[in-house]
Formats: sequence, structure tokens, C-alpha cells
Amino acid sequence: MKDYDHVILWLDYFNKNISKRKGRRVAKNEAIYDPTMEELEKACRRSGLKFVGNDVNSGGRYPRRPYVRSGYIMLPKIGKKTTMVDRVARALKETRNSNRT
Repeated sequence: MKDYDHVILWLDYFNKNISKRKGRRVAKNEAIYDPTMEELEKACRRSGLKFVGNDVNSGGRYPRRPYVRSGYIMLPKIGKKTTMVDRVARALKETRNSNRT
């Protein structure tokens, strides 16, 4: 049964190596190369989204690419999914940039 109170954010939404057809949801200039689950968790915390440790699945397989292990985080829905994805994408890019310096 579909859960309308939560949103699932897959790692593939933010991966610059993946085409839009294969599941990337953000623009290439907002995406990063090969995001990790740790970076996604930090980005969600940084953008103010709350999740429980049980809501993280690092072994999941994104349906459009079932041959590659990916991962996802389940978040409580606080607005449109696209706005949540965009918030996390900006925070993910900031997290990646702060780790490099």
C-alpha cells in the first residue's frame, strides 16, 4: 500500500553520471558525481529534513537500474517532492564542496 505521508529520495536522483532517462531528477549543474549514503544523510540534516535511522536503506536497488546497488532515505513529506529534492541537491553540493576544502 502506498504511503502518502513519506517521500523516498534515491541516490540516483543526484548522480551526475546518470541520465535523466535513467532517473536523475536534478540538473547536471546541481548534481554531483557518485554521491554516497553518508553524504545524502548529511545533506538531509543540513537542509533541515528529519529522518529516523530505520528510514535509511543503503542496499536498495533503484527500479530503473536494478542491476546496480543504490540506496534511499525515506523522509516525512513536508511539501512537493521536487522542492524537497532541490533542497537536498543544494545541500548535497555544499556538503561535497565543504569536504574538499
